[in-house]
Amino acid sequence: MGRKFNRILLKLSGEILAGNSHFGLDYDTIKDICSQIADVAKEGIEISMVVGGGNIIRGAQTVRIERAQADYMGMLGTVINALALQDALERLGQPTRVQSAIEMKQVAETVIRRRAIRHLEKGRIVIFAAGTGSPYFSTDTTAALRASEIGADCVLKATKVDGIYDKDPEKFQDAVRLPKITYMDAIKMQLKVMDAAAFSLCQENSIPIIVFDALKEGNLRRLLIDGENIGSIVCD
Repeated sequence: MGRKFNRILLKLSGEILAGNSHFGLDYDTIKDICSQIADVAKEGIEISMVVGGGNIIRGAQTVRIERAQADYMGMLGTVINALALQDALERLGQPTRVQSAIEMKQVAETVIRRRAIRHLEKGRIVIFAAGTGSPYFSTDTTAALRASEIGADCVLKATKVDGIYDKDPEKFQDAVRLPKITYMDAIKMQLKVMDAAAFSLCQENSIPIIVFDALKEGNLRRLLIDGENIGSIVCD
């Protein structure tokens, strides 16, 4: 057992930040998640994050607004979420930086790869916001891209379920959890946990993806510090 990764990218969906609601920010949930993150950061794990914006707006599902315009609105939603996470982490005494792919100097740094790596080396958590800065790319793809840029050892996909299933466990009682799966099988099975572009980018750069339940207290420590096999892993 023991530590497996030194530098990770944690992908948080906007929906997780909404807690039991379908919209907005649940501050108790955010505090609980950030407490887990700050706990493992104090152990020397270098943590970067990508956050979605689905609790505010989902560009791809906003049918009454032109797609590219809706995607930009979604990117701005991720900035709101990033600032909420930054506030919660810094209240816990954890130094944090927000880097935005859309320039907004008053609230965030611009995404600069070498600066982000330097922040990580100094023990700061880096939260990447505003997706890739371009429409038609999901925040899952952003997570794979940023993980590749900073040389992350793995991508942790935080969800409300305990791993990858062959079908939706909330709809099908006979859904089977898959502890380990290859990138190609994940793409062929059209698993909704991440999109094909994200799987392909991680495969290209040999970055494993671990899908786990982020809402279960202590899971992040068990995964990163204790080295337990939690959730499901996508790898070669």
